[in-house]
Amino acid sequence: MNTLNKKEDLIKLRHSAAHLLAHAIKELYPKTILTIGPATKDGFFYDILPAHNFKEEDLPKIATRMHEIAARNLPITHEQMLKNEARQLFTHNPFKLELIEGIPGDTVGISRQGNFYDLCRGGHVDTTGDIQFFTLLNISGSYWRADRNNQALQRITGTAFFSQEELNTYFTRKEEALKNDHRKLGKQLDLFSFHDEGVGFPFFHPKGKIVLNELIAYLRSLQNTLGYQEIQTPIMLSKNLWKRSGHYDHYRENMYFCTKDDETYAIKPMNCPGAFLLYNERQRSYRELPLRYSEFGLVHRHELSGVLHGLMRARAFTQDDAHIMCTFEQLEDEILNTIKLTFTVFTQFFPEIKVALSTKPENAMGENHMWEKALDSLHATLKRAGIEFTVQEGEGAFYGPKIEFLIKDSMNREWQCGTIQVDFFQPENFDLFYISSQGKKERPVVLHRVVYGSLERFFAILLEHYKGHLPFWLSPVQIKILTITDEQKEYATKILHKCHTHGLRTSLDESSDQISSKIKAAQLEKVPWMLIIGNKEVANNTVTIRYNDGKQKLNISLDKLLDEAKQNIPLA
Repeated sequence: MNTLNKKEDLIKLRHSAAHLLAHAIKELYPKTILTIGPATKDGFFYDILPAHNFKEEDLPKIATRMHEIAARNLPITHEQMLKNEARQLFTHNPFKLELIEGIPGDTVGISRQGNFYDLCRGGHVDTTGDIQFFTLLNISGSYWRADRNNQALQRITGTAFFSQEELNTYFTRKEEALKNDHRKLGKQLDLFSFHDEGVGFPFFHPKGKIVLNELIAYLRSLQNTLGYQEIQTPIMLSKNLWKRSGHYDHYRENMYFCTKDDETYAIKPMNCPGAFLLYNERQRSYRELPLRYSEFGLVHRHELSGVLHGLMRARAFTQDDAHIMCTFEQLEDEILNTIKLTFTVFTQFFPEIKVALSTKPENAMGENHMWEKALDSLHATLKRAGIEFTVQEGEGAFYGPKIEFLIKDSMNREWQCGTIQVDFFQPENFDLFYISSQGKKERPVVLHRVVYGSLERFFAILLEHYKGHLPFWLSPVQIKILTITDEQKEYATKILHKCHTHGLRTSLDESSDQISSKIKAAQLEKVPWMLIIGNKEVANNTVTIRYNDGKQKLNISLDKLLDEAKQNIPLA
């Protein structure tokens, strides 16, 4: 079985497991009203409106009934049914009736297994007996159609695999992920925190801010060599601007608003409109293009409390945005350069990078021919770069198709971070133009680009990927100096000052603890290098380097120490 088929079959299995979950719920709790139950990247869920709210202790009972139904080995069938018949079938379920109305055509899909039936587009295993290796994970809150103005629901989440071995591996990885959860590491390493006074808004401590600053400085240095110009735009702008950009129509449920002096403002959820206003400050010539604006912009998006997850899903975060205004003839080269930049950054941290091409979504702006033109440019550039990619139908942004970059961490989890989006529509909305070599007004094309995506989320991914042991160049404290006795303190202080002079983030353990205790404390802080100094090192004017993996280098001169440190810092 090739990878694509296995992925498709896993989706079918998990989709079928969602139906199995709904079947078990209806047998145990007949008054429960079902809504939707799709497969997801990591498993499946079903959103329900129960007569009485379920609790976590109900999950084992539901899972047991699921296994009982699976053992019946019921055939799973799928048919097309006239909408009028389907309305009769779901006459007491307002959610299904609403879904039926939104499905185009005269028929809808119905799946059956035994006496259970559900509204469904299809894609199942053959029988319930094919669904054996699954688990229910948790219960959480949700809303109908993910809109907090709609009916509040409960969501039961689970996952399913083809074998017990795969399920066991899942549990092992889950346990490892919990042990290295970035929220736990953030507290342990004094990096960031969250407070009730600002739910979903991260507070960065001095050490955490160092990491963010280093990530920014690295990307900034790469961008400087590529001709980017850094800008900063206001965090709050007029509501009329967001109406013009389309964000108000497509995104207002996630935006924060404020009214002052009879004028309504929105805290920016994205940085794009500000860059367009700057472009329009004056008339532009074709000689200025491509014009590459970059911005490390703080944005705010109101996420539902049930989906908040530390830095992974916060309500305020910093995007490493860039908006490249170029001619259509320059477009492919700019996409290619952006792909190279993204790979340069990601290969610093991750050995495996995947690429996907996302196409037009249902809520898209603009005409089809413009979408096809943008999509063709992305497709052609990926082919030109020789990069393998998958196609994600309907996953583009509302204003344009995009390339997405997926990274795989040390726990074999995939994360979508960087994106490149082609936009022909915002230049029309904002009347962006340049004067061509023939003296005529022409529309530029806009490339929206992020590499990290959200710096905060990328920080969290790195913390879990490295299990807190950040690379030397990113670590808040790069070097900890440990003396065996107080006799070496004077020499240690000289080493400390020398390291500071060379820009190395270094501290000195001034406690009177035993050297073994000092090493243990530095290990808990996950400091990459420990410099051990005893009488021998003082006499030879050297240090002993102990790395966080336990390896050592004895009697290293200070010059060699500084050279090795320099080699561990990436260059633009």
